[in-house]
This record gives sequence, structure tokens and C-alpha cells, in this order.
Amino acid sequence: MRGEVIGRSLLLGLLLGGAGFTGIATAAEPCAGCVTAGASTAILRLPPGTPLAGYGGMKRRLLFPDLFGRDAHAFWFKPSVGERDPMTVRALVLETPAARLAWVTLDLVAVDHALVAAVQDRLARAGVPSSALVVSASHTHSGPGAFMSSGLMGLVAVDRLDPAVREALVAGVVSAVQRADRARVPALAATTSVTAPAVTASRLGKPLDQEIVVLKLTTLAGAPLALVWNFAIHGTMLSASDLRLSGDVMGLASARLEQKLGAPALFVNGAVGDVSPARHGEAAMVETAGELASAVEAGWTQARPVPVTTLRVAERKIPLPPAAVSLERCFGSWLPPFFAIPLGSAMPREASLIAAALGDTAWVTFPGELQTSLGQTIKREGRVLFASAFVAGLSNDYLGYFTTRADARGAKYVACATVYGPAAGGCLTDAAIELVRGLRGQTRSATRASSGCDS
Repeated sequence: MRGEVIGRSLLLGLLLGGAGFTGIATAAEPCAGCVTAGASTAILRLPPGTPLAGYGGMKRRLLFPDLFGRDAHAFWFKPSVGERDPMTVRALVLETPAARLAWVTLDLVAVDHALVAAVQDRLARAGVPSSALVVSASHTHSGPGAFMSSGLMGLVAVDRLDPAVREALVAGVVSAVQRADRARVPALAATTSVTAPAVTASRLGKPLDQEIVVLKLTTLAGAPLALVWNFAIHGTMLSASDLRLSGDVMGLASARLEQKLGAPALFVNGAVGDVSPARHGEAAMVETAGELASAVEAGWTQARPVPVTTLRVAERKIPLPPAAVSLERCFGSWLPPFFAIPLGSAMPREASLIAAALGDTAWVTFPGELQTSLGQTIKREGRVLFASAFVAGLSNDYLGYFTTRADARGAKYVACATVYGPAAGGCLTDAAIELVRGLRGQTRSATRASSGCDS
């Protein structure tokens, strides 16, 4: 049943079965110092008529804003008309004597710092032990809106903040983390990589990252506990004219994996800034989800979990320059570089990055949409010290797009949405690499990111 906590006991694992189960046992062998892990999955209970977020065009917008309150939760955008598939929250809690991490994935286009802070506050008041918190959005463009504090983001693509929608999300996340925490048991872990099917296309005509990273967690007896899968793809397979709530291709693939494996499947997007689906439409989405689920399942099957006793977590805040919409980056180099619309306090002046390592697997969060080449740089540098490394994009905040300096100057949407300037992408990439290296107690030579990206 969806919403049940997976992995509370060996008996439940035996009933669930699934790939990775290694045999019947009456009791798990002891594992002194092993990481404990618990996971849960649940349906988000959203108010009827919650608007969708992700597309800012007229197919989603009301002709006039709802100044008279005809719609209970929508203002700039049309209300949703039911669900194509359930909106889901998934949670994973990892703990060792030295560290603790709660990781949440949501069927949302993005998250903002205010949502994460509200979850942290509610967890503390509920008595849940303090931990590093990562909240990752799948980047579906058919998920709920009206949950961000920013008036600018509300106007552009998310709709005005509605307290009822925000409360539904916060309550759903907190409940999922609580149940995952209660379900923790000693766990085994393994990470592997598989090649994705040809389901994406580049917005910039450049090579893409076809790797799917699969993190497998089981009980000591081999029963499935949780799956984390990392891949870069935009959740734009459903059109803007479809007003049904949906997790898009990522949500559909995760649901299939959960049905197959009997364990929560947390999808974590990667460096997705210049990555689009190769095809669009509902039929293509169903087919693509099946292809991705099959690839991830193959990775799960080949992964061989082992005892893991180390969990390291580090966080860093990086100062950023003032955000502005550059008309040159939006419309072309014929416009002077100083023609720009400052965004002032509408956008944050710092980025928060969290790096973590579970055994020999490391990852780092990124608060927005990173270009493929920058994500591959982080992964390549991370693999100097770890067997596996990946980028958890769209996590803990949303600060727009981050590209290479060269690609920030093209008159394309990716460049136009790079609001912190052409150097910010490379600077934050350096900061992410430093943070990952710090998990091994190493540092790089001095970089601009050492003091911040605002100079």
C-alpha cells in the first residue's frame, strides 16, 4: 500500500520481497556501527483547485488575475482540474553516531528556502532529532503551485502564495520524515551507474550526461529499504494546456519502481539546466517512464549492498551578486551589457550548498538548474576521492539557471534565466567541488568561491 513505511522490520521486508532480497532469515546478523536507514512514501493531500506551477504562458494563466476571490487558491493562474497521477512525497532518514541526514523528494517544480525553513521548524517542534535537511524537487511542470513566498516567482510561474497549499506541503513532508525516522533499521548500501535510454535532448546542442546513478539501501537480510535515483531530465512531457496535477515522467517512473521493488523510490534531478525530454505528450511520457524505470531496476539488480558505517555531511553558504535580468542575455549582443532589470530583494543574495557522503558515495545539492557541463565537472572531481558522485539539483532553494561563462552570453532562455551573471555558475561549481573534497578532509588551491561569488 502506498504511504506505508517500508523497512520497519524483517517480516515486512519478507512480505514485500522484490529485487535485492537475498534469502529467508529469522534474524538479521548484527552490524556494529552500521548506518541506520528508514524511508516512507505518501500522497500529498492538496486543496482542490490548487494551481499548477512551471509554465508561465497564457495556456496556464487566467485572462485577468482573480481579484474577487472566485477561486479559493489560484490568483494568476488557472486552478487545476484533478490529478492525472498522485502528488507524492518521499523521505529517507540516514543516521550514524556522528551524523544524521533527512532527505525529502517532492513532486514540485522547485522549492524555496522558506518552505525548507518551515519544515525544519515544524520538525523541531514535533521533537524530531535535529539533522541536515535536503528537500529536492523533481522539477515536474505539472505539480502544485502557490507555495513559494516570492511574489516574483509567483507572478512568473508558480502563482501567489496560498497558506492552505503551503500548509499541505509542509504537513506532508513533516509526516513523511517522522515515519521514515521511526522506521530506521541497520542498513546495507550500494551505488552503481547505468546508462539511460536516449530520452533527452540538449537545449544548447551540446553533449548530455546519460548516467543514471542508483543508490540501493536494504535491510541486513537484503529486503528493500529505499532507492535513490539521480538523472537529469526536465519534467515537461505534459503540455501547458493539461491542467491535471502530475509528477510527469519522473513521478510515473518512481511509482513503477515502487510497485516493482516494494520500497520508496526517491527521484533526484541532476544538472538539468540545458536538458529537455526528447519527446513530449502523454503517450510518450508513459513510454519514457517505462524505459527509465527498466534502466533503474537493472541498476538496482546489479548493485550489491555492503555494510556502511560512515555518513559525513557539510554545509556552506556562498554570497552571490545582486540578481538582474540582462537584456543582452535575453535578446542578443546588439544590446549593451548594462541594459538590465535589477531584481533587488526578490532574489536571495546567497546560495546554500550541502554535501554528503554515505560510505564511498558523495553528492552535493544545488539550489537551481545547473548546466550539464558544470555538473559533469563536479562529478568528475568528486570521483577523484569517491567511487561515485552526483549532483542533487533543485534542492533547498531555487535561484534560476547557472551556466558556463560562454553559454551565459547566448540569446537563449537558459542564458536569459541566468540572473546572477555569467560567472556565478563556474563560481558555485568550484564551491561545490571544495565542499565535496572537504568530506575527505582535502582542499583545493584558492579559488574565487572561497570568499564568495559576489566579487
